[in-house]
Amino acid sequence: MVARVREEVAIDLPRIAKGALLVAATALAGATTLAVARVLLGHTPSTYEAKQVAILIHLATVLPAIPLGLWVLLARKGDARHRMLGRIWAMLMLTAAVSAIFIRTINQGQFSLIHLFVPVVFLALFRAIRAARMGKIALHKRLMWTLYSAGLLLPGMFAFLPGRLLWNWLMV
Repeated sequence: MVARVREEVAIDLPRIAKGALLVAATALAGATTLAVARVLLGHTPSTYEAKQVAILIHLATVLPAIPLGLWVLLARKGDARHRMLGRIWAMLMLTAAVSAIFIRTINQGQFSLIHLFVPVVFLALFRAIRAARMGKIALHKRLMWTLYSAGLLLPGMFAFLPGRLLWNWLMV
């Protein structure tokens, strides 16, 4: 007798939630791009942080991860393109998380609260990939939506709090 594995029903976010994520991602990507452009064009005072390799790597991986992640989440699933773009996005997220470990410009060189997102990214990405490989697509989808919002958008918004580096680059 063949045992049948029943996959739980895959989540599908309501249009309003997808729209909110689209607005948040667009605002975050736009604000980050503008902040970096202001530094590159010399419209904000040059800072030590603008020359730190970890920050440059972090920004270079986060900036494309925002639109790419949203594209992968909203586009057709399961085909070769989805898997390839998903792998690229996962590598961008891993690189961003690793580089974040070395960014310690606040809190006297110690870890800060925003560093709590690093293990969240590692764990969620590991679990999401494992779920996809095991055929648990609903779990994979739920974990990827959570990773995108709680591991990318939320820390990105925290990076723009007053007094933080991106806030200074954007507003000063």
